[in-house]
Formats: sequence, C-alpha cells, structure tokens
Amino acid sequence: MKPCQRHARAPNGFSLIELLFTLFLMSVLTVMMFSFGSATRQKSQKKLCSDNLQKIYLALQIYANDFKGALPLNTNAVTSEDVLDALVPHYSADTTIFTCPGGRDSQIASGEKLRDHKISYAYFMGRRLDTPAAFLMSDRQVNTLPKRVGEFVFSEKGRSPGNNHHKYGGNFLLCDGSVQDSPAQLTFPLPANDGVVLLNPKP
Repeated sequence: MKPCQRHARAPNGFSLIELLFTLFLMSVLTVMMFSFGSATRQKSQKKLCSDNLQKIYLALQIYANDFKGALPLNTNAVTSEDVLDALVPHYSADTTIFTCPGGRDSQIASGEKLRDHKISYAYFMGRRLDTPAAFLMSDRQVNTLPKRVGEFVFSEKGRSPGNNHHKYGGNFLLCDGSVQDSPAQLTFPLPANDGVVLLNPKP
C-alpha cells in the first residue's frame, strides 16, 4: 500500500495581484474621503475657514476703533477686494486669512494689496459692529442678490460660483464676531438692507 500523498497547500498571504488591488481600493477610498469635494475634508476646512473669519473680524474691530465705529467703506468698490484692501497691511499684515482653506484660491504674499489679487470672502459693506445679529462677511456666494429661505446662497453642486466648500455650504461672520455654519440652501433670509451692499470677491 502506497503511503498517503500530501496535497499541496495554497500559500498563505496575498498574491501580487491581490496586494495591488487592495492598494488601489485604499487609494480610491482615501481620495473619496479627503479630496477637495469630500464631506470629510470640507468639514475640517470649514473650521479653519471659521478661524480665518474671526481673525479678519479682529482686524475690522481695530479698524472700527480708529474710525469711530465705522468699517471699511468704498463707494466705488465692485468687489470685496476693493474695500477690504483698507485692512492691509496696517490692520493685518497676515494676508493668508483672506483665502479660504476649503477653496482653491491662491495664497497672497504677506503685505500684498488685496485689490491686486483674489480673496475668498464676500463682504456686507455698510454694516457697523453695533448690530450684533447682522451678517458682516461670508464665504463667496453664488451672487450678490437678496435671498429667501430655501434659495441657494452657496454652490448647489460644487461648481463655481460660491463653492469655497464644494457643495457643503459655507460660513457667515456676524457683527458680534461669531461664525455661523450654513448649508448651501438657506435656512434663513438674506434680505436687502438700506445702505448695505453685498460685495463678492473677484470671480
């Protein structure tokens, strides 16, 4: 009687093809979770954006102290860069705070004039800091028109305009220095106000 023959056992571990496929899947998942248009990335970028807006608020406070409560105003301004340029460099030499970390705008070199570049934030020109519940700034909006509840203030599908945070809404800075997160579709109205002009940054 022949001795029992041992059957060949499959080797343990991954084959090269299985390893490459696993690495490919991990790469795809990483891109999905942390790319520009991912909800995970934009959630963290909104927090950094909020920090930027609060730093700009400090510069605006110092400016208001020097001008009897008035905030930057330029009746010839067409974009927010035209009027917020008054803050640099005297009230803020840090120009990185004017670029939203969630968007794709280029950083501005320290001390450079804002009007020579493109920033990320809209500005409600004509406000004063003694109206704490009013909006003072926001992420770039889809347009500068008044808006009702349910209308889109930020990009609906992640395309420009209004897509600092892809399709995941944006931030509003209030006159009391607080920051309010908002979905792309408004849950509150943004009516027209006498003497207040909403200026978007350059497209």
